[in-house]
Amino acid sequence: MSRGKKLDLFIGADIEDGWAKIETPRKSVISDEILEPSKHFLFFKKEKRRGKTVTLVGEFHMLQKDSETLLKTLKKKLGCGGTFKDGWMELQGELRDKLRALLIEEGFRFKSGH
Repeated sequence: MSRGKKLDLFIGADIEDGWAKIETPRKSVISDEILEPSKHFLFFKKEKRRGKTVTLVGEFHMLQKDSETLLKTLKKKLGCGGTFKDGWMELQGELRDKLRALLIEEGFRFKSGH
């Protein structure tokens, strides 16, 4: 007695299918142009990371050394942690108003409404 056709199930992929790593382009382009602080037009972004608020300010067009020293002084004055990635400063916490005052002291400008 036959109970029906035998099923031929194929699950998976062959190794010879041409697997390749997919490279995603960067979201932002890092500019080589270096500007003085009064030529910057900065704005704020607010993100949640692991349930905590992170304030992003940028985009900075400065030498890496100058941006790191500015970040170090800002972190010390604000009493928070932070990092510099892809031209943006990421500071831990809701610091928009305090950060704006400190950056204006340093000579930076902001886009209207930010």
